[in-house]
Amino acid sequence: MNNTIYIKNSLTGKKEKFVPIHRDFIGVYVCGPTVYSDVHLGNCRTFIFFDTMVRYFKFLGYKVRYVRNITDVGHLENDADEGEDKIVKKAKLEQLEPMEIAQKYTLNFREVMSCFNALSPDIEPTATGHISEQIEMISDIIKNGYAYEVNGSVYFNVKNTLMMGMIMESLVEEIQMI
Repeated sequence: MNNTIYIKNSLTGKKEKFVPIHRDFIGVYVCGPTVYSDVHLGNCRTFIFFDTMVRYFKFLGYKVRYVRNITDVGHLENDADEGEDKIVKKAKLEQLEPMEIAQKYTLNFREVMSCFNALSPDIEPTATGHISEQIEMISDIIKNGYAYEVNGSVYFNVKNTLMMGMIMESLVEEIQMI
């Protein structure tokens, strides 16, 4: 059986041979749900895909560490990083504490995923459990010139970040095609 896997590199647009960093081990980190409402099929699609991928890697004999985070704070209402936190807003509507909302909808998410017979992640960290580490990483990114702060918000400095520059160039090309 040929165990060669090719994956499309979204940065280059090319199919590339998958070569794990460690020969027999693969780490998979998936950005999980923001838990402020009932999950729907559109939400599940991402996690069903990664469940299938993790199972396939295991089938091929790799040892896989599957990590899926839970965003339980800090997701603002719109993409312009403005407005109220979605979880705080939902807590006000349901007259609950924000962490009660996060817990309620995290449990709902897990129940729905179990209906699809999806594997549970090996580790499921929460955003609130790692705030100090996130602040430290952001401080390092700013200190190294890859981001800057304006009015309490932090933005990537696209000019100083080669990868971000390539991503932005790709996005501009996509927008121009529309």
